[in-house]
Amino acid sequence: MDRAKRVSLALLVIAEMSGMNLWLASAAILPDLERETGLSSASQALLTRAVNAGFVAGALFIAITGIADRFDPRRVFCASALLAALSNCGLLVAAPDSVTAVATRFLTGAVLAGVYPVGIKIAVGWGVKDRGLIVGLLVGALTFGKSIPYLAALLGGGNWRLVTVATSLLAAIGGFAALASSLGPHHAKAQTFNPGAISLAWRNPRIRSAYLGYFGHMWELYAMWAWVAAAAAVSFNASMPESEAHSLAKTAAFLGIGMGGASCIAAGAVADRIGKAEVAILAMAASGTAALLTAATFGGPVWITFALVIIWGIAVIPDSAQFSALVADAAPPHLAGSLLTFQTAIGFGLTIFTVQMTPVAVNYLGWPLVICLLAIGPFAGIVAMLPLRRKSIADTP
Repeated sequence: MDRAKRVSLALLVIAEMSGMNLWLASAAILPDLERETGLSSASQALLTRAVNAGFVAGALFIAITGIADRFDPRRVFCASALLAALSNCGLLVAAPDSVTAVATRFLTGAVLAGVYPVGIKIAVGWGVKDRGLIVGLLVGALTFGKSIPYLAALLGGGNWRLVTVATSLLAAIGGFAALASSLGPHHAKAQTFNPGAISLAWRNPRIRSAYLGYFGHMWELYAMWAWVAAAAAVSFNASMPESEAHSLAKTAAFLGIGMGGASCIAAGAVADRIGKAEVAILAMAASGTAALLTAATFGGPVWITFALVIIWGIAVIPDSAQFSALVADAAPPHLAGSLLTFQTAIGFGLTIFTVQMTPVAVNYLGWPLVICLLAIGPFAGIVAMLPLRRKSIADTP
């Protein structure tokens, strides 16, 4: 790997990790907001859902207009990260249960659409044969980045305002890191506006299968990330005082999500050798199984559930990078940005439902059964990905 590639990928790793830390910035401080302001569970869910809804709107706009393919993606990334940092700070002045607070989270999600998939667009320009590892590096970085707010909330001692400022500053740093990176030799720019480009998502069978597998993955992922700390706290509270349960739950969430970032990198390296679809299938099998086991031990011995939550966090994310890499492999290079962004738009649209409905369903079904329902996603994703296995492709006439 030459120096320019190493430096650019390092900068992109920093940029993704820093910029995407804002995604769960509100979720991490919800327990502290609830204690200080009495924020209702409905308002908590609305704040969390607003990020996903904003991301879908922003990603659809970028995909349809082809911004990531028609303009310098580094500038798109930087501008998006800076706007996300600014909008996140809106939580400091808006009442937590107000329309303004929801609007700031919606805007944060909308501009983060210019961070995650646009960063992938920049990264895939640096390689083809090692694309699984390259995308794994970035998804690992953003995964660790999403765990940072939980660590900040743990260290902040309940000072959610300090956590909000810290996460915003980190996102701004990420924007400038992306701007300092370079474009790789496989980067391609679209010369004209082509609104029909995203129709390839259905017309190309390889892209279609990768999309469907991704949707199964997303059914589980963000509901797990957004609510795993709350679920773990309820489980732990059966055996320990509430304050200790909440602290241990934050620790489990941070470790699980953070270590999931490392699993993305390892899975990416393996995917380039044995196949991206194969790795995605193995990861979904592991995450679905971990979810079912977490449900089975819910409310039981703390150390068992604590360990399973961490294992679930490690297994729930490494397939994500491979879905993106598979789409990048199958897409025309000059349309990769639009197709990657459209993929995330539809996937995150699904998460609006799962993130919002999780606490509602818990009121009727309880955490163990809801966790089992989340496991449906990865097992459905496995079925969708079977045609993309190397053997299946090789056997296709």
